[in-house]
Amino acid sequence: MARKNPVEPVLEDLLYQALQTEQGGIRIYTQAIACALNDDLRHEWQEYLEETTRHEQVITGVIEALGLDPAAQTPGRRVVAGIGDALVAAMEQAQASATPEAAELVAAECVVLAETKDHSNWELIGHVAQNAPAAVANILRPAFEDVEEDEDHHLYHTRGWMRELWIQALGYPAALPPPEEVKKVETAIGASRAEQAREEYIGRKRKQ
Repeated sequence: MARKNPVEPVLEDLLYQALQTEQGGIRIYTQAIACALNDDLRHEWQEYLEETTRHEQVITGVIEALGLDPAAQTPGRRVVAGIGDALVAAMEQAQASATPEAAELVAAECVVLAETKDHSNWELIGHVAQNAPAAVANILRPAFEDVEEDEDHHLYHTRGWMRELWIQALGYPAALPPPEEVKKVETAIGASRAEQAREEYIGRKRKQ
């Protein structure tokens, strides 16, 4: 069957990896929520699960609009699926053999690992949307703009949670919820500034 739009093999593989990342993310967030002890973190991950479910629908629509089969497998997609399986298994193992606090930490680390890949996928899709021929760009651009802000939140906010949960586990004062969440950061620069301001947030909590 002729494709509606020409898609280079590497871009095709990226799109399938992006779809698999979102599908794996649904399972990862479902398991992470089961590991969460902090109510704020659990609520945030529940929101991210809903958004990830929508992102899976968005990237599926992109693939179909480009005349591709969402069920098709590529070597890259299989690797991404294996990584997702491993992250879910790691959380299950932590729940079975570690303390609840340690399992929550493992869950935060797994989410950060998954969201790092997810964020990278969408950054690359955004780059292609800016540079590809109109037939492809006009399909990719709306999808990228639809999910970009969500993906920034998922990565930068959960990275803050992971850091503060580790600091708490080490016995030091932690800024929970993390400043990345409080300040609603959406960029790497914003996340860096929020991290640098964490002592200020801890000081405020001590005065309350």
